[in-house]
Amino acid sequence: MTDKTAEHDHDGHGGHDHGGHGHGGHGHGHGHHHHHHIDPSSGDARIIGAVIANFALTIAQIIGGILSGSLALIADALHNMSDAMALVIAFAARKIARRPASEQMSFGYGRAEVVAALINYVTLIIVALYLVYEGIMRFFEPEPVAGWIMVIIAGVALVIDLATAALTYTMAKTSMNIRAAFLHNVADALGSVAVIVAGTLVILYGWTWVDPLVTLMISAYILWHVQMEIGGAIRVLMLGTPGHLDFNEVVGAVRAVPGVTDVHHVHLWQMQENDSALDAHVIIDEGAWGQADGIKAAIKDVLKGKFDIGHSTLELECAHHACDDPQLIGHG
Repeated sequence: MTDKTAEHDHDGHGGHDHGGHGHGGHGHGHGHHHHHHIDPSSGDARIIGAVIANFALTIAQIIGGILSGSLALIADALHNMSDAMALVIAFAARKIARRPASEQMSFGYGRAEVVAALINYVTLIIVALYLVYEGIMRFFEPEPVAGWIMVIIAGVALVIDLATAALTYTMAKTSMNIRAAFLHNVADALGSVAVIVAGTLVILYGWTWVDPLVTLMISAYILWHVQMEIGGAIRVLMLGTPGHLDFNEVVGAVRAVPGVTDVHHVHLWQMQENDSALDAHVIIDEGAWGQADGIKAAIKDVLKGKFDIGHSTLELECAHHACDDPQLIGHG
């Protein structure tokens, strides 16, 4: 005896209506923690500017790296190219994420940004491992390095990296996707500083071994940063419980609502980066079925007010006709 009808007419997004309501409505995936004060498309011009700057810089660094014989400079160039690609992917994902929900994609396209973040992190891992290999090979077969070209090109790179990071900094605070691209840039700026130091040591002391050493340091930094961030993207795509919510605390709050006997078959996940959702079977106290609508409204208010869970689908069960041997998590 489940009351699906009551659930739908309470607030317009009970039931699974929230696919269209929640996502088509925002229509912009995760631009959406800054959507109150910034139009989601306002960052597009900044991203395009950053992409152009990064591609130009990559070409300059590769030419400089070949001319000077510096592996660290080529390492920085490859990293920069992955920056530019990161920004292109991030830009495309932002565009896709704004599409409204449809019959084919009833949850909307918001997760396109999370997929983009994951792609960017994986490419960074590949770049870093390649640089580790090249750096180690250089220790065994050192090559002459022209320090001045290294320093000049890396100096130009540093200025462009910092400018690009500044363009995406504010957007990175609210979007995993843009944050992945932003981290590419920060890592790059540090890479440029390292190359300047290496080039200076080559000029002053002829220490060509510093070049592969710096290459390995850039690689280690990239890998460290990726392992810090990649888990969040994987959690969203694997329908994991949002990192900022305690599953048991949420369940306890639902159980504490007057009129609720128990709750089971609970799913708590992220629709996309900044959007938590819950669905559950709720057993209503014996004799309280007449207040089922009010109890459900109270549960939704608790979920929204205390945990900012805006999408909740509740299947109500009368105490006499509840599921047999229900599991709190999973299908009983």
